[in-house]
Amino acid sequence: MCGIVGYAGPRPALGILVDGLRRLEYRGYDSAGVAVLADGMLCTERRAGKLVNLQGALDQRGVRDGIATGGTGIGHTRWATHGGPTDRNAHPHQSSDGRIAVIHNGIIENFAKLRAELEASGVAFASDTDTESVAHLLSAELADGRAKDLADAMRRVCKRLEGAFTLLAVDSSEPETVVGARRNSPLVVGRGSGENFLASDVSAFIEHTREAVELGQDQVVVITPRSIEITDFDGVEAVGKDFHIDWDASAAEKGGHEFFMLKEIEEQPRAVADTLLGRLTDSGQIMLDEVRLTDQDLRNVDKVFIVACGTAYHAGMVAKYAIEHWTRIPCEVELASEFRYRDPVLDRSTLVVAISQSGETMDTLMALRHAKDQKARVLAICNTNGSTIPRESDAVLYTHGGPEIAVASTKAFLTQLVACYLVGLHLAQVRGVKYADEVAAVVAELQQIPGKLDDLLATMEPVRALGQDLVDARTVLFIGRHVGFPVALEGALKLKELAYMHAEGFAAGELKHGPIALIEQDTPVVCVVPSAAGRGVLHDKIVSNIQEVRARGARTIVIAEEGDTGVEAYADHLISVPRTPTLLAPLLTTVPLQVLAASIAAARGHDVDQPRNLAKSVTVE
Repeated sequence: MCGIVGYAGPRPALGILVDGLRRLEYRGYDSAGVAVLADGMLCTERRAGKLVNLQGALDQRGVRDGIATGGTGIGHTRWATHGGPTDRNAHPHQSSDGRIAVIHNGIIENFAKLRAELEASGVAFASDTDTESVAHLLSAELADGRAKDLADAMRRVCKRLEGAFTLLAVDSSEPETVVGARRNSPLVVGRGSGENFLASDVSAFIEHTREAVELGQDQVVVITPRSIEITDFDGVEAVGKDFHIDWDASAAEKGGHEFFMLKEIEEQPRAVADTLLGRLTDSGQIMLDEVRLTDQDLRNVDKVFIVACGTAYHAGMVAKYAIEHWTRIPCEVELASEFRYRDPVLDRSTLVVAISQSGETMDTLMALRHAKDQKARVLAICNTNGSTIPRESDAVLYTHGGPEIAVASTKAFLTQLVACYLVGLHLAQVRGVKYADEVAAVVAELQQIPGKLDDLLATMEPVRALGQDLVDARTVLFIGRHVGFPVALEGALKLKELAYMHAEGFAAGELKHGPIALIEQDTPVVCVVPSAAGRGVLHDKIVSNIQEVRARGARTIVIAEEGDTGVEAYADHLISVPRTPTLLAPLLTTVPLQVLAASIAAARGHDVDQPRNLAKSVTVE
């Protein structure tokens, strides 16, 4: 998620903006920029890369043109979506007349239509971003007199935008004013003394004030050094919610959470929603981000390989169930590090799906290149725009989960799952196996997941307490059936990564073939139970597996859907998740395992965000 900061006050804005952006660096970003109003001029500077690049450019400018002295400005750190991480795509973006500068978080879904309209009217674009269209639209509203000021123009433009966005804008003709707007993306006001702030996160201004104002959905805010005015998009006056920030600056960077991982677990509803945003067209077609394949290419596919590492590999294992069920195409899941060494049989009719959060995972990249050498088609699922794996693939679906700081993946896993489901639906649709209404029905179920995740996260306190109780356990075993088996593997991986303890995941039916020998008195066994309605036979079988381990002294921790009375008698600890279709259940059943692992690790005194020996992105084989 990008970082945004705005300032209006008597002090030089530049230092406040850059310091604010520095406190937002934890979010991850690939470029940065500022715009400052000084002496009736709009002064901007932007650079790809880290803040040090921007600071170097600013140092070279010195006090030239007033950028270092102006008292009103906006700053931005960008996580690339539309357009690569370059100087020209870095924010702020200006209108053609140089009067207006805009910064933006989120995605404007109808930007292509807006851009075409503007270009037809003679506007020349200077970037590849969706954001630049907003600067030109604001300029047009002001130039022809429809809008009386920047705030009025912002309200008019926002009603034309589709998608999720936070926008900040300044106008050289309004030297003390910053205008902000939000829809489905965070924006908060900092209330100062003779100065006011805007930011995507209170950490940007907590050094200057701890009094803040929370904005509502579809609202526009205008700050000056002396005032804060809030309206809805129709211009009706609104009142924000005042609150006091109790955290220190360090904690605020983590949104009040002790660890980034806990914050990222809480961000999962929004991350899933963002991954789904704009994926279904009006005609019912699933949309990928980049496609260099024809529909006929996809119709010719007779085998799918999914290649990935670690957590992404477990997402691929879940995807196998969905892809084969929806498309009737054989699907194999391969560890990327092993793929090319076993000489897999690939040809022009093979589709290889490469999953990587960073887009730079070396094992996955080498598997991709091997597939391309064998003339296979490659589709990438990735969270990082413009990274190597998407660039070298024939098609791309970006997860839009925002940067993930903690090494152990949480929201990356859930968004990869969602992306895999979308790929499966796209294949089924192109091949004529599923009609548009059938696809829309699955997408509608997916769109309910963020709300269900919110409900589930609100019930996690007993899971945290259970983590404290398991702090001295020597080993924890995980079992599951069907899509619950990859969830069991992911739960065990999280515990190994974070708590440095022995943990194993098994297909529950395999217990009797050896692993049941591991069960001792009070051995914790986490049991992922499938839906009784969706997979009745498997449900009954795993209940039998639970009874088997209980008979040998195991302590059973059962994850089952709400209302599943059939497992209550066999659960020492019952964790209920909202009901959802069987294939989509991992989006919910994984979350308690994330919380449990983080709780045990914290209780053991480990660094939850930076586990020993691990790196966020593995760029060596």
